[in-house]
Amino acid sequence: MLLARTWAALALAAALICGQGQPAAAQTIDPFEHGWTLDPANSEIRFLSVKKNSIAESSQFATFSGLISEDGTAQIRILMDSVDTKIDLRNVRMRFLFFETFKFPEATIVARIPADQVSDLHQVRRKIITMPFTLTLHGVSVDREAPVAVTLMSNDRIAVANTSPIVLALKDFSLEDGRTKLQEAAEVDILPFGFVSFDFVFDRASPGTPPPAALTQAVAAAPGAAALETKGNFDLEACLGRFEILSRTGNIYFRPASAQLDRDSIPLLDNLVDIVRRCPDLKVEVGGHTDSDGSDQTNKLLSERRAQSVVDYLTAQGIEVARLTAVGYGESQPAFPNDSAANKSRNRRIEFKASGL
Repeated sequence: MLLARTWAALALAAALICGQGQPAAAQTIDPFEHGWTLDPANSEIRFLSVKKNSIAESSQFATFSGLISEDGTAQIRILMDSVDTKIDLRNVRMRFLFFETFKFPEATIVARIPADQVSDLHQVRRKIITMPFTLTLHGVSVDREAPVAVTLMSNDRIAVANTSPIVLALKDFSLEDGRTKLQEAAEVDILPFGFVSFDFVFDRASPGTPPPAALTQAVAAAPGAAALETKGNFDLEACLGRFEILSRTGNIYFRPASAQLDRDSIPLLDNLVDIVRRCPDLKVEVGGHTDSDGSDQTNKLLSERRAQSVVDYLTAQGIEVARLTAVGYGESQPAFPNDSAANKSRNRRIEFKASGL
């Protein structure tokens, strides 16, 4: 967004002041005239993570949109399901375990570009500006600033890119639990921060046709609609990998000592419905697990009832009853020692196992 505003200002100033033989008197002093629209095909936003203290992995997002309005406000909207690590199951881990895209499907960047900082872009062609912005990620909004280079490519086209990586601490966006889940799933250590870079290109809108606000408004979509994955049914490896990952989310909730599903479980369950439908040759066991508080008999019964509640939800969404089995394991298979409140919470879980019909 920072980039977008900067570009808009620069490109507009250049287009109107040096544009194609027009006299200076005919040019506007408003660098944001008509507004600007992001060109996603020629733009990118990347993040870099580091595992095992020395191995850097660069990923990006495939689907994002943005605009710069006529008042100089830049907005970028990123669909988090479109995370692209170049490996299918790694994408799924990032979506379900780290970013929790079923709860937080979007990230946004909002910034306001000061017109006076880019009014001379038509003369200098490139400027470095410190741009303040607000990043909303994983349900948390943080105010930051970054140095960005604004380059006037033509009268109606500008590029905005950060000049150094933006360092984000995962704790600032409540992503530490996600990091823990990723580490356990991949069996590697991951550093508690990431590096973000962007290179945005904007085109000036035509007179009378400002960028549509819909570019930065939430749009309801089917689970995983923006994900970079096979359309239609999954193969066996993709199915088994997804059920293993879903078992690690910990995002199926029940009321205390009850088998009643909490409404906060619905986003993940709807994604589960989509995956079960796209693995039509598999039968799925829904396994309920508890912590060690209470008697063995009580815990086994509670885990059975909770697993059955998940099965009931899936069948209510059209999944065939014959493909689903509810099993209660009680406290017999703890994933962690029952020695702390945090570990007990993680032992109260629903897991999924798939097998052939």
